[in-house]
Amino acid sequence: MIKQISGGVCAAEGFQAAGIYCGIRKNKSKKDLALIASSVPAHAAAVYTTNLVKGAPLTVTKTHIADGTAQAVICNSGNANTCNADGIDIAEQMSSLTAEALGIRADDVVVASTGVIGQPLSITPIAKGIPNLATALKRDGSGEACEAIMTTDTKKKEAAVAFTLGGKTCHLGGIAKGSGMIHPNMATMLVFLTTDAAVSAEMLQKALSGDVQKTFNMISVDGDTSTNDMVAILANGLAGNKEITEEDADFTAFMEALNTVTVQLCRMIAGDGEGATKLLECRVSGGLSEEDAKKIAKSVIASSLLKAAMFGEDANWGRVLCAVGYSGAGIDVQQVGVCFSSAAGEVTVCVNGAGVPFSEELAAKVLHEKEINILITVGEGSTAVTAWGCDLTYDYVKINGDYRT
Repeated sequence: MIKQISGGVCAAEGFQAAGIYCGIRKNKSKKDLALIASSVPAHAAAVYTTNLVKGAPLTVTKTHIADGTAQAVICNSGNANTCNADGIDIAEQMSSLTAEALGIRADDVVVASTGVIGQPLSITPIAKGIPNLATALKRDGSGEACEAIMTTDTKKKEAAVAFTLGGKTCHLGGIAKGSGMIHPNMATMLVFLTTDAAVSAEMLQKALSGDVQKTFNMISVDGDTSTNDMVAILANGLAGNKEITEEDADFTAFMEALNTVTVQLCRMIAGDGEGATKLLECRVSGGLSEEDAKKIAKSVIASSLLKAAMFGEDANWGRVLCAVGYSGAGIDVQQVGVCFSSAAGEVTVCVNGAGVPFSEELAAKVLHEKEINILITVGEGSTAVTAWGCDLTYDYVKINGDYRT
């Protein structure tokens, strides 16, 4: 049984976190440096952006956790440390300073950065801030760490669960940031996950790599794949369960717990898209294959025209059919059906690839809600997938029009 709990990235035994303002940002009211630390070395795994332009922290982190071990995560906001000549050196210095403050190895530090691309990042404020950050570590510090990794986010994104493995109570939680430059092309913005379950590094990587295909890779806010996207997970084994080393019943239970947390974070990220007023959830069922169903769900959720229609609360189902048609999925268009649903009800707008009469009044009520479901059937198959996104609003342009300045 999986139980929702509080605590975020500190819900698991042995983890502490903190977030402070160190001087990277001009706005002193916003935290800009976060730290997550385990009391003991942990197995580690991560997935990274597919963008060929990658932030220096990703390169450093990939090297550090090549041995499957990490004990801390250091992350700054306000500057992405991307496309900088000294980026690798800065990221390594962040790791070394963190290691010194915690008394651990520099190679056991996951390092991340988020913010403006192509701007030099000075190590000075970070060097001054890390000792204070390490001192501020606490069991209830998840919220502060979450604040410190936010950029254009308007809401903190935290989730955690308790579950059982081999009779032992385990915990898994995480924090995330992400509001713009989000498109399903692994991974997503920044996500840090922690668990006290004992899982081998190999199986931890297998679990994370498998999960992101159904969660973070199924989000799209604006079609842009960030240079600094990363999802990292640490498992310190303090729950005392028998270590998961193969795909057995315990591994399945762990995957369920992981997916419960990541789906929650996905919904939070999509719902907090830059300028967004609505969370969109697209569910595709009946696909002949999971690959085809994913293509359709991603295509619909990423459609700027569909997103704009949802902002305008316009049941323009033609936008859905259009996105289905260019998705690349091998389907029979004459079997496509579309419904819009929300807390206000459900309205069927398309059956067998053609429009059907529906109440515009009901449709307006359905689309007026903050969470909208786009339900698509594409045949008789048993496959079903879900993707998440948000509406496209005037504020998206405003936010990104002056983001750097």
